[in-house]
Amino acid sequence: MKIFAYGIRQDEQAALREWESNHPEVEVDFTDKLLDPETAQLAKGADAVDVYQQLSYTPETLTALHELGINKMSLRNVGTDNIDFDTARRFDFSISNVAVYSPNAIAEHAAIQGARVLRQTKPLDNKIANHDLRWAPTIGREVRMQTFGIIGTGHIGRVLIDILKGFGAKIVAYDVYRNPELEAEGIYVDTLDELYAQADVISLHVPSLPENYHMINAESIAKMKDDVVLINVSRGDLMDIDAIVDGLDSGKIFGLAMDVYEKEVGLFNSDWSDKEFPDAKIADLIARENVLVTPHTAFYTTKAVYEMVTQSMNASLAFIKGEETPNEVKY
Repeated sequence: MKIFAYGIRQDEQAALREWESNHPEVEVDFTDKLLDPETAQLAKGADAVDVYQQLSYTPETLTALHELGINKMSLRNVGTDNIDFDTARRFDFSISNVAVYSPNAIAEHAAIQGARVLRQTKPLDNKIANHDLRWAPTIGREVRMQTFGIIGTGHIGRVLIDILKGFGAKIVAYDVYRNPELEAEGIYVDTLDELYAQADVISLHVPSLPENYHMINAESIAKMKDDVVLINVSRGDLMDIDAIVDGLDSGKIFGLAMDVYEKEVGLFNSDWSDKEFPDAKIADLIARENVLVTPHTAFYTTKAVYEMVTQSMNASLAFIKGEETPNEVKY
């Protein structure tokens, strides 16, 4: 049995080698290159491939794997919106993802960044770095005094709610699929409009689906409270970035913490320090004192990386053996 892994970063290699040592019956090989029609040839002789990338799994890429006799693909991440499922279905691909690797990693990031915006740590840090030790005007807002609107109460949303309860914050939530325990607590509202009207801070935890595209837009922002704080650690296309900028410019939006961007492919996880920065909108947002931009690193912890590698490799092995795996994507 052989599994070939693509896009393996240096920080993933220890987990991959540990998995390999625990499964001596499986031959493991890998590359740091992403999977595309050309690099598919590197997997020749493999029974399954293990992948993680924002690059699309195009019909051409899946066809290249099919021609090598490979129809088992395990993703080390959650999102499957970059897979051409029509082609995958035609070639009878078995596909898995890692739906739950560390909800805490992402929820903690949302809580930390949200608290930083509320306490104005970015402008305060900049003042201190310039030896300006005056207090005013960078006065903060206490987390416990805010109403947090959580849109999406899946694994990550629920962990964030628990964290915010520790601060003493009030919670309101919205989800099409309600969690029975949370519903018993009475935190759900019936509409997004109700959440927008009540929340001082809004955090997004929903998937990239057509019905969620640009859910944060000029119309929805107009329904929010003045001085609202927005947090997006989910998917970039949930926000209309132009509407966000307008809201920041007008003062309607007090601050923004964003870990994802609709046009992040080719931009995030690259070093632009010694070359021209290619995206004026993100450059503008990075420069703002009330905006915190991170390059899709909310998930990026040692625990999460270990789980992403281990669970995906376990799923590949299960596919090869013809066994069921809870990580299988039904499509």
